[in-house]
Amino acid sequence: MMVMMKKNSSSGPLHSSNQPPNHVRERNNRKYSLLSAVVPLRVSLRGYGFCMAALFLFSFGSLFYQLNGGPPKILLDIRQYLGESTYLDDHGPPAPRALLFPSQVVYNRVGKCGSRTVVILLRLLAEKHQFNLVSSDIHNKTRLTKHEQVDLMKNISNIPQPFLYTRHVHFLNFTRFRIEQPVYINIIRDPINRFLSNYFFRRFGDWRGEQNHLVRTPGMKDDERYLDINVCILENYPECSNPRVFYIIPYFCGQHPQCREPGVWALERAKQNVQENYLLVGVLEELEDVLLLLERLLPHYFTGVLNIYKSPDYKKMGNMTGTVRKHTPTLEALQVLYQRMRYEYDFYNFIRDQFHLMKKKIGLRSVSRPPAHSLAFLRELALRTAEPLDEDEELEADLEDANSWLVHP
Repeated sequence: MMVMMKKNSSSGPLHSSNQPPNHVRERNNRKYSLLSAVVPLRVSLRGYGFCMAALFLFSFGSLFYQLNGGPPKILLDIRQYLGESTYLDDHGPPAPRALLFPSQVVYNRVGKCGSRTVVILLRLLAEKHQFNLVSSDIHNKTRLTKHEQVDLMKNISNIPQPFLYTRHVHFLNFTRFRIEQPVYINIIRDPINRFLSNYFFRRFGDWRGEQNHLVRTPGMKDDERYLDINVCILENYPECSNPRVFYIIPYFCGQHPQCREPGVWALERAKQNVQENYLLVGVLEELEDVLLLLERLLPHYFTGVLNIYKSPDYKKMGNMTGTVRKHTPTLEALQVLYQRMRYEYDFYNFIRDQFHLMKKKIGLRSVSRPPAHSLAFLRELALRTAEPLDEDEELEADLEDANSWLVHP
């Protein structure tokens, strides 16, 4: 009995040593509870980071969507992969994607100012850069009625963008009729030189042959065709006097009837329109610099234009288009003509100064030209400017030759 009790008493402590005391058990419980709280906290931090990254990507995607006027391409690809949805049915089509460069350009080309040269270049560039070129075949209707203006402006605005529209037409004020105003460009030329080129081309054409001027002026009689230009100027024939020689300014003044009357009002209106609506108005005497500036200002239209213009194959296209029988009038006739065109020269000098200022801003060095008032200047007027390609007739035949050497990207 004593032995049994001793055994039980000895076994009691042993058994109690296997069971931790209460304070130890409580400490262990606190330790395990702390670990169980830390482990979920680590998972929560990872999840928090994931949520923040997803929120950032969503915000960035939303900003990209709004800036570009539509969803990113990858979302459209995913939508196409997953199949059609009802989003368009509920919300309508997305807004058209905004273009980041001028996507509406109008070149209201002035006659006998190198426009045919530029149009051929534009047709080659349109094929290369994939913009829509619309070149009107209307050459003798520059003044429009109000209804004709609205119809033309609406037709221009409906051309798929990016586009460049070109036509012989006086300036159109789109904003007056609450239509989005496009970007305008143009090129002008020394007024007397432009007049001489037009005078002889109408009578004798160019080196391509007799037919292009016979078709242009089929009703011209021989006494008019062979009229000496000095007689035309000094005896004040209609073709050599105002308002016929007041030609360049109306292209920039606009459609107002007073724009066709030689005077200060039309001159100042033309200058104002150039400053407010034209991206560039160049001078033909510096055509390569004009093309270079167009390449800088409108790269999506004119990138590579100088390479095309300077190529030997393109130069051959202009060899047969110089006006024939062109000669310089007498100094007396030039002085009379210069006085009749004093507003034209005021505008020409203004454009030339603006053009040189833009060249300076771009970083091109301007070549100084003699002022339009010296006798030496008048003597050399008709010989100073290299002949460009003439007007827009027979473009298709020339373009076939051009396309034969154009290198497609």
